[in-house]
Amino acid sequence: MPRLRDLITVKSSLPTGSDNAITDIPGVRVGHVTLIEGEGALVRGTGPIRTGVTAILPHAGNLFRDKVTAAVRTINGFGKATGFLQVQERGTIETPILLTNTLNTHRVADGLTAYMLRDNPDIGVTTGGVNPVVGECHDGFLNDMHGRHVHEEHVFQAIESATDGPVVEGCVGAGTGTQCFRFKGGIGTASRHVHEGRYTVGALVQSNYGRREQLLFFGAPVGQHFLDRYLPEAPTPPGSIMMVLATDAPFTARQLGRLAMRAAFGLARTGSTCQDGSGDFVIAFSTSNRQPHDSETLIEPAERIADSGSNLDPFFLAVVESIEEAILNSLLAARTITGRDGNTLHALPHDELVDLLEHYRRV
Repeated sequence: MPRLRDLITVKSSLPTGSDNAITDIPGVRVGHVTLIEGEGALVRGTGPIRTGVTAILPHAGNLFRDKVTAAVRTINGFGKATGFLQVQERGTIETPILLTNTLNTHRVADGLTAYMLRDNPDIGVTTGGVNPVVGECHDGFLNDMHGRHVHEEHVFQAIESATDGPVVEGCVGAGTGTQCFRFKGGIGTASRHVHEGRYTVGALVQSNYGRREQLLFFGAPVGQHFLDRYLPEAPTPPGSIMMVLATDAPFTARQLGRLAMRAAFGLARTGSTCQDGSGDFVIAFSTSNRQPHDSETLIEPAERIADSGSNLDPFFLAVVESIEEAILNSLLAARTITGRDGNTLHALPHDELVDLLEHYRRV
């Protein structure tokens, strides 16, 4: 499916990475498992199934042994994300980051724990526990969530199939059953180079939020032109969004927290007002300045980006642009899908979108 830049010329302030994806940060990999099965009426616990799991790996090594500096932020906290408290306390992530649906959160966390125990048998025996980081969005409009159909083997498969390079977007993995502005949403990604390409910021989103009338493309009120067309036949539940940020710049956990807060501005550019029932979460990590699990030194010298506006502001801009474009890519890469009880989420029509952006002089 096409991405935003396949349809129009995007006038961004910063250049994209080679694949315009979170995987433009060296070492970062993404994997999906997509589960689509059954048609017709909902049979609780059986189907139809329209869900999945997405894995984001900060590097190819053992994350428990070689942790990455990280931060998490909550814009609106109506969600079931796991592992956030320890990330806030310690400033590190020690597992792959997994995204799935709401009722599968803890089953996926259990599968992720099993994956980490396989490679680190000392966990809970001669060393501490492990902190699985899992985010979620509600996909019950299309999917039988009661079945909690993402199992341990799917978690392992998503992690072990993760690759660098171009990322598959739209109705895949954790985005299989999600909506965005009452169109079909899903997985989207984007990236930006900063400081003349010395560093890169990448974003990956699981989009599942928004009112139709609020949808904006570069300030153009696109949603206003689809108020009575391409709508789901039944009400959709309040949505959410998971936003994952990665960079190869040597940031501290405190600085990554500042980057994570800027994701809210990219979200707002698309028209979101963060509804009361929305879970809007940000996970940010740096692949630089890793922290070993077993350290024998008292002092660990580490580089970091100096705190000054001229240094930090380009990163803040990169976050805003990457999040905005990742969300728009999640919409454009999605296709129309029908799920349980005949519920349908329609893809945003590309031809009409281009015409509207030309009308509003955004291209």
